[in-house]
Amino acid sequence: MTEFNDDYDISDISLNKKSELSFIWFLPIIAVLLSSWLIYKSFSEKGVVVTIDFPTAEGLEVDKTKIKYLDVEVGKVTAISINSDMKTIVVTAQMNASATNYLKENSLFWVVRPQVGLGGISGLGTLISGAYIEIKPGNGEPARQFTGLSLPPPLKANAEGTQYILETNNLGSMRTGTPINFHGITVGQVLTHELSAAADAIRLTIFINKPYDQFIRKNTRFWIDSGIDLSAGADGFKVRTGPLISLLSGGIAFRASAEDNVDSIQAENTIYPLFDTYEASTEITYNNTLHYVMYFNGSVRGLTEGAPVQLRGYPVGKVLSISLELDDKTADIRIPVVVEIQPERIKEVNLDATVPPQEMIHQLIEKGLRAQLQTGSLLTGQLLVDLDFHAKSKINLSAKRGFYPEFPTIASSLDQFTHSANIIMDKIAKLPLEELTQEINKTLQGLQGTSHAATDTLTVAKGTLGSADKTLNTAQKALSNFEAGATTHYQLEQLLQELTQAAGSVKQLTDYLAQHPESVVRGKADEEAK
Repeated sequence: MTEFNDDYDISDISLNKKSELSFIWFLPIIAVLLSSWLIYKSFSEKGVVVTIDFPTAEGLEVDKTKIKYLDVEVGKVTAISINSDMKTIVVTAQMNASATNYLKENSLFWVVRPQVGLGGISGLGTLISGAYIEIKPGNGEPARQFTGLSLPPPLKANAEGTQYILETNNLGSMRTGTPINFHGITVGQVLTHELSAAADAIRLTIFINKPYDQFIRKNTRFWIDSGIDLSAGADGFKVRTGPLISLLSGGIAFRASAEDNVDSIQAENTIYPLFDTYEASTEITYNNTLHYVMYFNGSVRGLTEGAPVQLRGYPVGKVLSISLELDDKTADIRIPVVVEIQPERIKEVNLDATVPPQEMIHQLIEKGLRAQLQTGSLLTGQLLVDLDFHAKSKINLSAKRGFYPEFPTIASSLDQFTHSANIIMDKIAKLPLEELTQEINKTLQGLQGTSHAATDTLTVAKGTLGSADKTLNTAQKALSNFEAGATTHYQLEQLLQELTQAAGSVKQLTDYLAQHPESVVRGKADEEAK
């Protein structure tokens, strides 16, 4: 049987209680704090929500399509829906807080896709990553609603340079992105084109990259560079070639003047004329010019506007216009050719400031200065106006006074030749050709008869020579029978000498007739007779 010890007092027993907080209770607290921090960070990094209108949603996906600036993500597409006009789509995008300063009213948005053009291939990276929306920050007031571009803008977001304006009447194949070349190097492009306020010209806004914009100076000239410039004029054929890209899509070229220095660099949006050809851009503009009208009697076919006016081959002006006039009373037709003479081209010696250019031209006209049409090129048939002195020509001016003073003219060399040829042909036409033909035939028949007579004469002469030879031989034999010194011997010897001389003369006559049978009719020529 067990015995209990009553010596233990229950009051002496004490419980050891520890009120310690377990570590597991910290986990929820940490989770709550971490979640709060993530939520705060998420909200703090979120920017504003924007909407962008696009013509199509091709290549765009919710929560996948990103918005980038310089290849850095600054937002993401969160919703795509059809716009209220039922023609476009609206894209809702959540932007990052760092992109808030980019969202101005002039900011641009466009979809980057693969593109192939004459300028090269772009957007190849989207073949793997998919299309994305590019933003180009602009200026102006803050905005949250934008209209996207159907095509990317021609300039990159970080492009540096200067804009200028070109005026032309011929747009041709130039469009946005048309390259601008400087000595064969592409240094810029066309941004936009539009009609001028007065609708009398087309204005092209161009962009020249740095550092080439420093060559846009006061006397810089721009012209349309079509790749191959083939022209035919009074100077013949001329060919200029440019870059291949200009041949395919057109282009613009410019050159700086040697007269300009760095101080003449022009400010942004300066307006320049755009010339149609390189030749037109090289023409010098003269302020002091004289206008005259010329009337030519012959045809002006081959004479065009812009044809040169030359003084002894040196250019001193150009043709401004060619028209046709009909006098209702007299039914006379005139072709007035208005020319521009540029006295500044002529270097003056012993200059007399008291004599104006008009008076100087008048004095030259009084000395015989006349205008004449001449062929500038046999290949093209183009004409030019040549000024030269013809002292014997008279001043024949029209009785009718026009707006411009009249410059006296003379017929061209071709007209003079044609006129002389017509006179000769008229004289030939008036000749009695049939009667002359009959007379010539009779003369030929007479010559034939004379020729036969000459032939008979030669035959008789030859017979006579043979008889003379026989007579000489007989005489020589007879002479041998006489003694030397006898009177008969002497007379026979003289007779033989005379016969010998006569035979020689006959032989000469027959030889000459054999070579010149016509002398029987016309006689012996003077020189031959001598």
